[in-house]
Amino acid sequence: MANLTRDEILRYSRHLIMPEVGIEGQQKLKQAGVLLIGAGGLGSPLGLYLAAAGVGRLGIVDFDKVDFTNLQRQIIHGTEDVGRLKVESARERIQSVNPEVEVKTVNVRLSKENVLDLVAGYDIVIDGTDNFPTRYLVNDACVFQKKPNIYGSIFRFDGQATVFYPFKGPCYRCLYPEPPPPGMVPSCAEGGVLGVLPGIIGVIQATEAVKLIIGKGEPLVGRLLLYNALKMEFREVKLKRDPQCIVCGDRPTVKDLIDYEAFCGLTRGEEAQGAASEHDLSPQEVKDLLEKKRTVVLLDVREPHEYEIVRIEGSRLISLSELHLRTNELDTADTIITYCHHGQRSLQAIKTLEHFGFKKLKHLRGGIDAWASEIDPDMPRY
Repeated sequence: MANLTRDEILRYSRHLIMPEVGIEGQQKLKQAGVLLIGAGGLGSPLGLYLAAAGVGRLGIVDFDKVDFTNLQRQIIHGTEDVGRLKVESARERIQSVNPEVEVKTVNVRLSKENVLDLVAGYDIVIDGTDNFPTRYLVNDACVFQKKPNIYGSIFRFDGQATVFYPFKGPCYRCLYPEPPPPGMVPSCAEGGVLGVLPGIIGVIQATEAVKLIIGKGEPLVGRLLLYNALKMEFREVKLKRDPQCIVCGDRPTVKDLIDYEAFCGLTRGEEAQGAASEHDLSPQEVKDLLEKKRTVVLLDVREPHEYEIVRIEGSRLISLSELHLRTNELDTADTIITYCHHGQRSLQAIKTLEHFGFKKLKHLRGGIDAWASEIDPDMPRY
């Protein structure tokens, strides 16, 4: 077992005087390797606290760059890091916290081609992602390699966390056998997230990792912890392994990694780009139509508080949640162009309007964010 240096004994002294940790527990932390999937909201507190706790090897997988909108919650990155690779920004911040920690950064999009090799090199995997294809991918890879997968998710004021430990408890597919339909669950970019929320859930995930490494306490295996920030309330739901689970069940039918975008009803890249649709119009095409046709209605289907932040001049607001009750305010003879923040809700609005007999329907691909980027660069972005 790895010996602790004089400096490490001083650094971790508050651990060492706890009998539950002690020298032996700290040595286990020093020898452990943890793979962080994502260097965003959840990955930020995970990286900082696991490094501070003395986990010897941290792997960080992320392909994204730091965006200005990340800074409200992704505390591992600073204003000066905007535009940099997240993995590089995270590595520097982690090593400033604890230079004794070995940090390996992997600047790639996680896929079925690389996930097994990445997972194989670590003792524990922590899922800090925000999309369903990657969650199923990470789950299956961990089941196949029998690695614990510490799961967390956040949205608006709510978070959840658990430990999926293959064959000792349920896996992610036991909890969610099927993904929701595309666009049914808004992303944080569409629905928002309280800035402090990933700190709470990320620290819970980090706590579970430390407990697993030192072998103390009761891990969240078979228990889903639910947190509501508005009520400051924690609840717990018992989970059971599904013997019929297609991955970890008694007679699994999925024994190899699959096409996870297809499984989730998406085409490759759709998570970030939005689905290609016959209703698509580019920002420039929308601008041209608005200038040429008086019978075009530009329909904003965001929420009123989003409309107050920024809007396209001449648009009218009917939020998606109210659209089915207010279709009588629209004329089927008009060409209606729907738009939202990034384009998902506007496609759902088209489906609603089609149900009520509307035919002349288009939507602004990429939403008002694309409009601000391509048509009106002075427009505020959020």
